[in-house]
Amino acid sequence: MLYIAVLLALLSVMMPLNSHRNNLPRRKFLRRGVGTLCSLGMAGQLAAKDNSPLQTARLGLIKAKRSPWFKALENGSISCELCPRRCRLAPGQRGFCRVRENREGECYTLVYGNPALIQNDPIERKPFFHVLPGSRALSISTAGCNMECKFCEVWDMALVAPEEVYAYDVPPHAVVRYAREANAQSISYAFGEPVVFYEYVHSIATHAKNDSLLNLLHTNGYISPSPLKALCDRLDAVNLDLKAFDDTFYRDICGGELNPVLASLQLLNKEGIHVEITNILIPSMNDHPDTLRKMCRWICHELGPNVPLHFGRFYPLYKLANLPPTPVSTLERSREIAMEEGLKFVYLARVAGHKAESTFCPNCGTAVIERLGFVVENNLLKDGKCPCGEPVPGRWKA
Repeated sequence: MLYIAVLLALLSVMMPLNSHRNNLPRRKFLRRGVGTLCSLGMAGQLAAKDNSPLQTARLGLIKAKRSPWFKALENGSISCELCPRRCRLAPGQRGFCRVRENREGECYTLVYGNPALIQNDPIERKPFFHVLPGSRALSISTAGCNMECKFCEVWDMALVAPEEVYAYDVPPHAVVRYAREANAQSISYAFGEPVVFYEYVHSIATHAKNDSLLNLLHTNGYISPSPLKALCDRLDAVNLDLKAFDDTFYRDICGGELNPVLASLQLLNKEGIHVEITNILIPSMNDHPDTLRKMCRWICHELGPNVPLHFGRFYPLYKLANLPPTPVSTLERSREIAMEEGLKFVYLARVAGHKAESTFCPNCGTAVIERLGFVVENNLLKDGKCPCGEPVPGRWKA
């Protein structure tokens, strides 16, 4: 599955250059390209280590583990309680996510310890802009997802059964070891949907916390409250994809519901987890100014004005390949709306070289963290504060 990451990384480097707003000097373009390829090179180094279990990548189920998140029903059926779908499964049947199965009246996850992707990335790629700037995060993901977004970027990993992808046999403690060998300061459960490999996340996160690594979750937030709360004491930061602020969009484009996602955001905020939000703007589908204003107002009121919000540029993908990329002007107007509604840290993603990649002090306006794509070019924060003394919320220390 590494070729998917290679393709997406190259797209993230190349495509924004087509915008007339982003004519980068050749030196900066090359610097960004080299930075991205270096992150991919580290993934190759991890896969190439002698005696590494990553050498055993193969098709087919590798391991299954009992999940505690189910309820027994009559006639050997069960109800999976991990996410709001609550799939009712007869013996031998799998859930919507394709990776949870009823085996003799109990729920089993089919992807425990079996990542289809493991690689070392800049933390800015997650994206986390208020967590250990300029550091590395070891990313890990398995097959499966409990949504089915028509603009999914990793559909051939997330929207297939585990038998259809090449996976590795990597126990939780080995993930932590690889992170240390790669000089990563955190482990990021990302690219696919970590909700569906919840038990694997929980085990890795326990080992990581004991080894002083941060645990970062990039998720669709489509999870039941109880398992999410049970994971919170192991989480350090979450970037949640708020795909739209519209129930119809969630149902028709993502195959999910909005309210459970909002409930997840509220729970994370209540538990004191550092939260960042990503919203990919798709032309004519979720980019109406009134809806965006309503979304930003909700974020500011329910979560607070300091929550970083990333507006991501859409590129034609999967079942929405007929749509154009998001105009940069739409992204810029969305950022203006967010700031008008009181949000202090609003970013534009996938627009290389734009000033809105950087972090600005809400008090004096100084660019306290300057970024070019995934590269941090300057960081003026000291103990999480601007030189003017204004605190900037985030996780600035390991």
